[in-house]
Amino acid sequence: MIQVIPSIAIRQGKVVKMRKGDPTSEKAYDENPLDLARRFEGHGIEVVHLVDLDGAEQGSPVNYHVLEAIAGHTDLKIDFTGGICTDGDISKAFEYGADYITAASIAATNPSLFSSWIISYGREKMTLGADVTDVKSMKVAYRGWQELHTLTLYDHLQQFYDRGLKYVKSTDVSRDGVLEGPAFGYYADLIAHFPEFKILASGGVRGIDDIQRLNDMGLFAVIFGKAYYEGILKLTDLERFLVRKEA
Repeated sequence: MIQVIPSIAIRQGKVVKMRKGDPTSEKAYDENPLDLARRFEGHGIEVVHLVDLDGAEQGSPVNYHVLEAIAGHTDLKIDFTGGICTDGDISKAFEYGADYITAASIAATNPSLFSSWIISYGREKMTLGADVTDVKSMKVAYRGWQELHTLTLYDHLQQFYDRGLKYVKSTDVSRDGVLEGPAFGYYADLIAHFPEFKILASGGVRGIDDIQRLNDMGLFAVIFGKAYYEGILKLTDLERFLVRKEA
């Protein structure tokens, strides 16, 4: 069964979403991150994807206080991402309550360091963020999707597969925040090339039918955001994928 993971993206203390990674398209929502996390937990969600957009911009995490609040006041598992570039960043993230780390830019700019993290912290703790802005060129986008790697996605993934990577979060950026459906063909090809990876799909989810289709394709998890914040996807819609804990 596919794991459903809501995304909470934070900039300057606000929960926000963008279209295709464009900061000028950013929309803030009247949501308190902790209250939002509690609501997710109350409906049986087990993991949240916490994105530190300020940290991604600055090259070092900023919103540790949000991480600490959610970790301290819920039982949610937290996948934390945004600006993680050093061992110190990771250690601090775990100290403040992260259960998993997703890193993208450092894997593109310093692959040997990211590879060492897979060994040091364990493959269950590390997820590679590997996104593309163009499914034709398949060049990996990083640093807030503003820069392109010289490597194609499959070459980028192969070097970490050979080093024991288990989890990959991948987005077709052109689908992110536009509610036009996930890139199903993209994920089918990705699974065909790397059937051993646990792949987390992200971007474009419109509703429960999209999630069901990704489940049927064999995706490990799906990260959703805008469809929920815009009131299109209800948490009750997800019940078929959730195991509600007894109070």
